[in-house]
Amino acid sequence: MLDKRLFYINGQWTSPAVARDLNVIDPSTEEPCAVISIGDQADTDAAVAAAFAAFPAWADTAPSVRIDYVRKILDQYNLRKEEMAKAISMEMGAPMSMSRDDQAECLPWHLNNFLKAFEEIEWIRPLRADTPNDRIALEPIGVVGLITPWNWPMNQVTLKVIPALIAGCTIVMKPSEESPLSSMLFAEFCHDAGLPAGVFNLVNGDGMGVGTQLSAHNDVQMISFTGSTRAGRAISKTAAETMKRVTLELGGKGANLVFADADANAVKRGVKHCMYNSGQSCNAPTRMLVERSYYDQAVEIAREVAESIKVGPASQEGNHIGPVVNKRQWDQIQGYIQKGIDEGARLIAGGLGLPEGMNKGFYVRPTVFADVKPGMTIEKEEIFGPVLSIIPFDTEEEAVRIANDTVYGLTNYVQSSDGVRRNRLARVLKSGMVEMNGKSRAPGAPFGGVKASGRAREGGTWGIEEFLEVKAISGWDPDAEELAAE
Repeated sequence: MLDKRLFYINGQWTSPAVARDLNVIDPSTEEPCAVISIGDQADTDAAVAAAFAAFPAWADTAPSVRIDYVRKILDQYNLRKEEMAKAISMEMGAPMSMSRDDQAECLPWHLNNFLKAFEEIEWIRPLRADTPNDRIALEPIGVVGLITPWNWPMNQVTLKVIPALIAGCTIVMKPSEESPLSSMLFAEFCHDAGLPAGVFNLVNGDGMGVGTQLSAHNDVQMISFTGSTRAGRAISKTAAETMKRVTLELGGKGANLVFADADANAVKRGVKHCMYNSGQSCNAPTRMLVERSYYDQAVEIAREVAESIKVGPASQEGNHIGPVVNKRQWDQIQGYIQKGIDEGARLIAGGLGLPEGMNKGFYVRPTVFADVKPGMTIEKEEIFGPVLSIIPFDTEEEAVRIANDTVYGLTNYVQSSDGVRRNRLARVLKSGMVEMNGKSRAPGAPFGGVKASGRAREGGTWGIEEFLEVKAISGWDPDAEELAAE
């Protein structure tokens, strides 16, 4: 079992102020794979103090120098990327092939996109052509607290840490206690890249402890959080006392609108997307709304696809889904499946209990319900597991009404060969993102939602600007600017 009890504070691996051990559980085996420490107020304070002391020099560092450090973090990843893939697979259950090809590769994907976005940032720019003595300056907000989730650990670490570093902020990060190993390896990347002491700090802990302490800390100017809507509300309330900026990327209940003129693979694509990562993605299309004339055929396709999805240990290579992250999550998903049955939805694939042949591990059967009615529990609440609800609709207006009738608003999906219809729907669906006909968002596009999904915008220039303050300056001397450049 790995011993990972230390925290990374002020450029060093340090022991916790108070010994409070927590086992990290391998969800494939239900056995401990590592032991970490849960931080105390003293640990949080030490990390914030280190970040606070390092901030003036780091903020004053030329952006071109900061970007060089970011490139060195990428170099460290490239030296140890297989180690990263194994850490993610072990801590949260992503199958090794998926962890290697997708989970771990989130780091270079987003980091390279931020390198491109960096070139578009104007740190000091004129307000307008007709205001020669006015400037808009973009400046780092200060010490930032980053609280990251377990389901896509390196995705969210990279989307928060890299833009914060580029912006000139110093960092205290609290990764999920469910999946801390990949983040601790990332801390090693930062150390070996030569980041100055105090610029990046990591303290393990839970939300009620270190998470709340960061949210309440006077010297933390911003909290960036990804996780549940419930936790996002609590963080917002706590942070309000010190007038922090709070950016939240929260839950979702994405609707996938499948019209009768959709391409032949639309339903198959939607089912697989819902089940990917064992359904543990906030942007999963968990509600499939199907036009009535295509409904029976779509239900049959969904059943066949779900039954073809294999479930197996994360340590195995191959195209299968692994376990969900822990027993609490498994129990919650089982409760939702039972609710679907009790409320009258038609179970067409999967169902309760472990997959056939398994007696250990937090595995969930890929589950599909048909004839789901708007308002049913499984249609309204985020399940965060491999459970799909299929709902018929008769008109486009009805589909939009059902899709928008949710507290969430992260990602919606449209499948149709009618371009005019797609464009129209993209404008009326209430979500931060709309993906159509299986086309992924382009590199540098922002990720984020509306309503109870939070209103963060992560990725690209938007992701960097979230960590910057806008300063308006008048009386600027452009002649002095030209002299300084000579």
